[in-house]
Amino acid sequence: MSVDAEVIADRRRLRRKLTFWRVAGLLGLIAAVLALGYSAADRAGFVPGEAHVARVSINGFIAGSQRLADLMDRVGRAPSVSGVVISINSPGGTTTGSEELYRNIRRLAERKPVVTFVDGTAASGGYITAIAADHIVARETSLVGSIGVLFQYPDVSQLLGNIGVKVEAVKSSPLKAEPSGFNPTSPEARAALQQVVNDTYDWFKGLVRERRHLSDGELAAASTGQIFSGRQGVPLKLVDKLGTERDAIAWLEQEKGVRKNLPVREWRQTGGPGFSIFAAAATGADLLGFEGAAAAFRRASTSAQGGQLDGLLAVWQPSEK
Repeated sequence: MSVDAEVIADRRRLRRKLTFWRVAGLLGLIAAVLALGYSAADRAGFVPGEAHVARVSINGFIAGSQRLADLMDRVGRAPSVSGVVISINSPGGTTTGSEELYRNIRRLAERKPVVTFVDGTAASGGYITAIAADHIVARETSLVGSIGVLFQYPDVSQLLGNIGVKVEAVKSSPLKAEPSGFNPTSPEARAALQQVVNDTYDWFKGLVRERRHLSDGELAAASTGQIFSGRQGVPLKLVDKLGTERDAIAWLEQEKGVRKNLPVREWRQTGGPGFSIFAAAATGADLLGFEGAAAAFRRASTSAQGGQLDGLLAVWQPSEK
């Protein structure tokens, strides 16, 4: 009996030690992840008290993003930020996402002087983003414009007919859930969609007219839906100056009183898909055997990365013809 008691006691001591080291390991992992996050924030320019020009990069497809809205708010509230460069390389995105980004930059401009630098493409929703600033600098070979709205949907009715599939629907009214893609679009549905597109197009043109101070003739010439090079954009008043990011910052210094030769620091969204503290912690919890904690971390990571596509498209798409 004494031997069995010793074995049981040893096992209990071993279990307590194992639990201690697993908990310690998890806490150490979380501390390391947080330290990495703070280190990344420091490299990104979040250095308290150090005056600098903040760079916010808008790249790729534009959609609604709470992380980006939070970033704009943080930049606006940071005492160390003397001015902001919005660096754009985007073909556009959803109209709702572009509108949200435009409004957020306008709110930022109420707190900080803001300039746009087109470092590649600012088309459609990307151009909506660009005109949120009071001054636009673009490279000579950059692309701007594409002022217009697009609504696209597939029509698979013929394909379904070929394979013998028919989709039935009971609707409260003829235009409910139109277009469906399962049936050819009726003239009434097409007319209704055209009204929505025209209304959104008028909204887009109104923003351009207001922000770029265009006459009716100038607006008509710029809003054909086509894209223009940076060089073409200057006489059309879509661009203020050709140059580099340094020229954009020079405008902040000369026109907005930003101190010369300040460092330029990139401000990035937190919790993005590239790196997530919660995702890293979930991986570590898995390795240490804490399945419940890992699941909770993954749920937090998924929530932090949310976002969805809504609304019409304001996006430039190169023709395949």
